[in-house]
Amino acid sequence: MAYNATHGAGAKAQPRPMTPQERRVIVASSLGTVFEWYDFYLYGSLAAIIARQFFSMLDAGSAFIFALLAFAAGFIVRPFGALVFGRLGDMIGRKYTFLVTILIMGLSTFIVGILPTYASIGVAAPVILIGLRMLQGLALGGEYGGAATYVAEHAPHGKRGAYTSWIQTTATLGLFLSLLVILGVRTVLGEQAFTDWGWRLPFLLSIVLLGVSVWIRMTLSESPAFQKMKAEGKVSRAPVSESFGQWRNLRIVLLALVGLTAGQAVVWYTGQLYALFFLTQQLKVDAVTANLLTAAALLIGTPFFVVFGTLSDKVGRKPIIMLGCVLAALTYFPVFQALTEAANPDLAAAQARSKVVIVADPGECSFQFNPTGTSRFTSSCDVARQVLAASSVSYDLETAAPGATAFVRIGRTEIASFPLKGLSTEQARARDAEFRKTVARVLAEDGYPAKADPGKMNKPLMVAILAYLVILVTMVYGPIAAMLVELFPTRIRYTSMSLPYHIGNGWFGGLLPTMSFAIVAQTGNMYSGLWYPIVIAGATAVIGILFLPETREVDIYAND
Repeated sequence: MAYNATHGAGAKAQPRPMTPQERRVIVASSLGTVFEWYDFYLYGSLAAIIARQFFSMLDAGSAFIFALLAFAAGFIVRPFGALVFGRLGDMIGRKYTFLVTILIMGLSTFIVGILPTYASIGVAAPVILIGLRMLQGLALGGEYGGAATYVAEHAPHGKRGAYTSWIQTTATLGLFLSLLVILGVRTVLGEQAFTDWGWRLPFLLSIVLLGVSVWIRMTLSESPAFQKMKAEGKVSRAPVSESFGQWRNLRIVLLALVGLTAGQAVVWYTGQLYALFFLTQQLKVDAVTANLLTAAALLIGTPFFVVFGTLSDKVGRKPIIMLGCVLAALTYFPVFQALTEAANPDLAAAQARSKVVIVADPGECSFQFNPTGTSRFTSSCDVARQVLAASSVSYDLETAAPGATAFVRIGRTEIASFPLKGLSTEQARARDAEFRKTVARVLAEDGYPAKADPGKMNKPLMVAILAYLVILVTMVYGPIAAMLVELFPTRIRYTSMSLPYHIGNGWFGGLLPTMSFAIVAQTGNMYSGLWYPIVIAGATAVIGILFLPETREVDIYAND
C-alpha cells in the first residue's frame, strides 16, 4: 500500500519553488472545479425558494425538508459517480475523465434553470428536478478525485499539502460565487421578481461558466504519474475489484471513511451550509443579510485552506484534521447559542425568560416529517407542534394524561390546542386560524419576535462566529486531499480515494441539513440538530487518532 511504501526518489527530493507549468495546473484545475461547485451549490443556496416552486403540494415544514432531501439526492449518488468515473480515471487517465464530469454538471444545472415548476406540470417537476440533482451528484462523484489526484501527482515532494489545498478552496469559493450571484440578481430584480422567476438566472448563467470550464480543461495535459505508469504498462485493468476486492486496500478505504472523511464532511456542511440555514430558518434573519454575512465569513476563512494545507507539509495531515474534528464536537453548542444571541437577541432573551412547552399525551405526537404529503397531522399534539414549528419557536414536551387534549404553555399562559378529527374543512380552517392567531399574540406579548431585528444584530460578532466555523472547515478540509492521495497507490488511486471521500461527504455530509432539521422538527429544540455532526465528528476523531496512519512522507509514485 502507498502509506507503507518505501520512500523512493520522489520522497528524497528537496522542496523547490513552483514551476510555471505546476502553477498552470493548479489554476486550471481549481477554476474548473470552482465552477462545478458553483453549479452544485446554487440549489442549496436557494433551497427555500426551490421548496415553494417544486414542492408546493406539501405543508411548509415538509416542503423545506423535502427540498433539502432533494438537495441530498445529489450527495447520495456521489459514491456511484466515484465508482464509475474513478474506474475510468484509473484506466484512461485523469484529464479526460474530469472533462466529462464538468459537461454533465453544467448541462444539468442549465436545465434546472428552464425546468417548469409544480404549478405548471405537476408532480413531473420535482421528479425531473431530483433526476437532475442525481446527474449532478454522479458528475461531482468523479470530479473531486480527478482534480485532487491530478494536482497531487504534479506536486513536488514536501508541497503536496500546499498544492492540493488550492483544490480544497474550490468548494468554498464555489459556494461564495453562488451567494454573490444570487445576491446580485436578487438586488437588481427585487425580492418578488426574484422569487417568481429571477431565481432561474443563476442557473442559466452556468452555461457561460461551462464554456469557460471546458476550455480550461482542454488546455491541460495528463498527469506525470499516470503517464509514467502507462508507459510502464502498469495501468490497472480492474481498479474497482483491486480497490475493494482485496482486504489490504479495502481496510484502508473503510478507515479513510470512518476515521477521516465522515467527520470532515459534517464539519464542512455545518460550517458552510447548516449555519446559513440556521440563520434564516431558526433565527429568522432575512436572506440577504444572512448571505452577506456568510459571504464575509467565507472571504475571511478561505485563505486558511492554504494555511493548513501548507502547515500539514510540516507537522503532518492527521494532527490538524483530528484537532478540527475535536474542536467542532466540543464547541458547536456554545457557538450556535452565541450566534443566536448575536443574530436575534430578542429571541434569545424570550427563550430564557419565557419558556414554551407543549403538554400532551406522547401517544398522540407523530414524527413531524411528511415527505409524500399523504399523512395528516390531526391530533391536538400535532396541531400544536405544527403551529410552533411554522413560527420557528423552540419548545419542550411535557407528558399529559393519556387521551388528554394538548395545550401550549408560553410563560404562564396556557392555550388549548384541538384535534382536527371530526371537523369539516371549514371548521378546521377556522379553528386553526384562531389558534395560530392566539399563539402569535401570546408569543409577541412574551417578547418572541416575528423576525430578527437588523438594528439589534451584532453583525461583527456574527461574522466572527461564522468565520470560526469556516476555519474549522479549513482545518479538516485543507489537508485531506493530500492525505487521501497518499493513502493509495497510483494504479487504483482515483477509484480508491474517491469512494470514501464521496460516501463521507455525500452521505454523512450531504444528509446533514435534512437529518438535522428533521431532528429539530421532532424534538422542538432548534439546537438539537447539532447532535448529528457532533456525534459523527467525535467518532471520527477517536477512530482517526487511534488507527489512522500519518502519510506526509510517502512516495505517491509507488504502485504496490
